[in-house]
Amino acid sequence: MTKRIEKVVSQLEGLQADAMLVTNEINVSYLSGFSGDSSYLLITPNETTIISDGRYETQIADECPDLKTTIRYSGERMIDSIKDVIGAAGAKRVAVEAEHLTLNGFRGFGKNIDSVQWVETSGVVEALRMIKDECEIEIIRKSIQINEQTFLSVVAKLRRDWTEREIAHEFEATMRFLGAEGVSFVPIIGADAAGALPHYTPSPYPIGDAATLLIDWGAFYKGYASDMTRTLHQDHASDKFRSAYQAVLDSQVAAIQAIRPGVKASEVDAVARGVLQEAGLADAFVHGLGHGIGLQIHEGPRMSSISTETLQTGMVVTVEPGVYFAGEFGIRIEDDILVTSSGHEVLSHLPKGLDECRIML
Repeated sequence: MTKRIEKVVSQLEGLQADAMLVTNEINVSYLSGFSGDSSYLLITPNETTIISDGRYETQIADECPDLKTTIRYSGERMIDSIKDVIGAAGAKRVAVEAEHLTLNGFRGFGKNIDSVQWVETSGVVEALRMIKDECEIEIIRKSIQINEQTFLSVVAKLRRDWTEREIAHEFEATMRFLGAEGVSFVPIIGADAAGALPHYTPSPYPIGDAATLLIDWGAFYKGYASDMTRTLHQDHASDKFRSAYQAVLDSQVAAIQAIRPGVKASEVDAVARGVLQEAGLADAFVHGLGHGIGLQIHEGPRMSSISTETLQTGMVVTVEPGVYFAGEFGIRIEDDILVTSSGHEVLSHLPKGLDECRIML
């Protein structure tokens, strides 16, 4: 964790600040190793202080033994603790995570701590989080392994009388049994026309003899997310589905092959869209190609046509082209990809060929 904090310190001069107040809980966890909530970090070139409350005093001592700690107790305000820590540090210009503060919260800082100048920043810690270290990559590998084992276990016992909601519950229960803390998002289980809704919520209705079944699921393991999608089908799926499925698969494979350091995320998105354009399906691809994963299910880099980011070694991204036909079906195929120094590594390994994704209900 010290190296991560040092990277923030190295940016203070460029931010024209002599301290940074980190308020986003996920960023606090990333920098400090603290797994609780309701806590802030004040980072200066000389020391880092975690500001929390009495509920976490013992936990912080265990998880963050090298950090200076300020604990507020019942009846004491967080803003007063922040003011005291900033005063003790002698900071005059303090950077804040503007995108994680409400307008009211930011005004509260200025009103209650008027002895400093507040410097608005955006994405300082998030930029660090985009590049995973070896420890993070190994945790993500395990998260993906749990995700894949869960899929194989649940799909092997699918029944027509199961509702979409019951299938989603089975995914979560199986993940937890295999060691995950839980799901990284509510599983998307879309039978037939429901699959045409990209962020569909599972219904209380049985899947019946569905011709197609879109499953998008992910696990959280040691705080890190995995995210995959497979679209299954039965023998009575239409020729339109089969043709579109192959186009989506070709699109995904081409996009994955384009991933390497130095390539713009928008260029990878363009590769996927180009394949679907040739198949006459560009208008049915209504979302971005993917996103980064890590401590959050959606984080940088953004894999879309409007992304400004360039891929770098250590990034872990999803590649998930999809096409959707209202009232008929949806198709999405998603894998998790590590950007390596020599190109990329596909971290997820479930079969995704048309014949390999055939089921019988």
